[in-house]
Amino acid sequence: MTAREDPHLDAAAYVLHALPPAEEAAFENHLAGCATCRRDVTAHERTAARLAAAEDAPVPGELRARVLERVSRTPQEHRPPARPRGRSLRRSGLRLALAASVAAAAVLGAVAVREHQEAEEARSQAAQAREEARTAGGAFAYVLTAPDATVYTGELSDGTRAAVVVSRERATAAFTARDLPTLPSDKVYELWYAGKAGDLRPAGLLEGTGGRETRVLDSPLGDAVAVGITVEPSGGSAQPTTEPLGVIPIGA
Repeated sequence: MTAREDPHLDAAAYVLHALPPAEEAAFENHLAGCATCRRDVTAHERTAARLAAAEDAPVPGELRARVLERVSRTPQEHRPPARPRGRSLRRSGLRLALAASVAAAAVLGAVAVREHQEAEEARSQAAQAREEARTAGGAFAYVLTAPDATVYTGELSDGTRAAVVVSRERATAAFTARDLPTLPSDKVYELWYAGKAGDLRPAGLLEGTGGRETRVLDSPLGDAVAVGITVEPSGGSAQPTTEPLGVIPIGA
């Protein structure tokens, strides 16, 4: 049995509802006969309950001021000037008809190939989504089950509740939030580690598709004292280009 096939690795993802329906049903069948997984699920559920019940941690005024000061010195997103209009291309009716005929022939000849490619891409994306859910669940469980795992919660500027689970012993942290607003396709949420001096390090992207968002933060935890979240252009930014939606202190 490979690690990918091992149902014991799905306990955390199951608690977080991160398994696809078919795998969730398969894990529930396995759960009925596996005492180890039942214990793991119970432990993960208790930790998840701590996420919901933990009290908010106030953001120190000086920390927020340092973060905002750093953001204010970062150049904002630049939009290229719009292309001038008014230039038109004239074509004769015969040339347009010829072009349309050639295009139609090309489309008809490519339909079968395109449909095959789209089917292959759909299967590939589904497989990738399943693997990402499994991997994310295992990584999140690694943080949750740390002996020193500590939960810090806060409220973002739009009222969304968010939490950060931190393990200094394992030098890692995880972010989770429910009901984050859906973003346009060219925007993402970006997470940041904040140091004592207000210096910021990118810590990972969230797709901004709405609903529950969970992510184990990138890079080592280091000496971070807070985790922030901003809205950035698709692909992320090296430094924040917008004011943080929230900053959650995570101790020193």
